[in-house]
Amino acid sequence: MEQLKAKIRKEGRVLPGNILLVDQFLNQQVDTELLLDMAEFWYERFKDKKITKVMTIEASGIAIAVFVASRFGVPLLFAKKYSSTNVTRESHEVNIYSYTKQVSYNVAISKRLLTSDDTVLIIDDFLANGQALKGLLDLCRSAGASVAGVGIAIEKAFQNGREAVKDFNVDISSLAIVEALDAETGEIRFSGDEVKGEERA
Repeated sequence: MEQLKAKIRKEGRVLPGNILLVDQFLNQQVDTELLLDMAEFWYERFKDKKITKVMTIEASGIAIAVFVASRFGVPLLFAKKYSSTNVTRESHEVNIYSYTKQVSYNVAISKRLLTSDDTVLIIDDFLANGQALKGLLDLCRSAGASVAGVGIAIEKAFQNGREAVKDFNVDISSLAIVEALDAETGEIRFSGDEVKGEERA
């Protein structure tokens, strides 16, 4: 999606540790026009899948998912982070390890809100190591819900996110696929970009 790539090139910041900071327009301050365009893209991609719910994980995916759910005309459902003492038998639950924060946390969704009657579109801001997405897919599997697809704003292709969820055989639609980040130069290279000194096949 060229609008998103252009925004990342203009306003994204590359930090040490392969971190791409997009807080100026995506996951803290939000460019609502951009999110409308993103929602329209995924609507066209998945509109024939009979989506009943759009699902994400708190917190940074919520703003994007709200726009997507609105476009589909279905509820937004987000997995909540809990301490282990707060999770009850009334919830589907899973433990997720965050490579960014180097901590594990429990995530849960009420069994009343996610059931085998649902066809879910999962939306998130990033796909990197894939642990958050795997957790959401595990929650859907626990509930017996169908997953129509996954919409990712920014995928870091140089990390193993897709590999982590390959066993789920899910359709992943990423709007901007980042092939490489360079914290020293600030360079952001997307899939399909020409590499200096190399000829494209």
